[in-house]
Amino acid sequence: MDPQELPTDPHRLHEDAMAMLVGTLFVALGVTFYTQATLLTGSTAGLAFLLQYATGWAFGAWFFLINLPFYWLAIRRMGWSFTLRTFVSIALVSLFSELTGRWVTLEGLNPLYAALMGGSLIGIGMLILFRHRSSLGGVNILVLYLQDRYGWRAGYVQLGIDGVIMLVALMMLPMERVGLSVLGAVALNLIIALNHKPGRYMGVS
Repeated sequence: MDPQELPTDPHRLHEDAMAMLVGTLFVALGVTFYTQATLLTGSTAGLAFLLQYATGWAFGAWFFLINLPFYWLAIRRMGWSFTLRTFVSIALVSLFSELTGRWVTLEGLNPLYAALMGGSLIGIGMLILFRHRSSLGGVNILVLYLQDRYGWRAGYVQLGIDGVIMLVALMMLPMERVGLSVLGAVALNLIIALNHKPGRYMGVS
């Protein structure tokens, strides 16, 4: 694309701040649905959960270690601005995921509904973050880099990685919960794939 065709009115700071707040709240609500229904998440969080089940190490320790090489990639390939926004987004999701469980009480939550709606909420939240040059770290950074560098659809790449995680999860979790988690992952990644295509959305920060 000709540089002259790029937008001349990028996102302002308050617009980015609002998007990161709303996006992380969407993700946190989706995570609450998953937690209440005992479903498995994908991406870096999914890897951390699997390693926790396999080794007994705490989820937080694995999540921190897994993210280290991806942050290096973010700084080198995506820039400091993107990386700092990602740090903020991860911190907000961590905070809101804890608080949402106190703010929202879910009784009689249908697991199928939780999988589809939870995945959709997370996908919408991630889409908002992507469009304001942020992510939730880890695999999200990798798929955004691959889309920017090679034009690979972020949602489809994420879907493939999550598929591998779900296959490994079959050795640790009940098949029913893994199957519902797969449905949630499909809902999440289809939202990103259908709405986050190269050239479709030209907002920049």
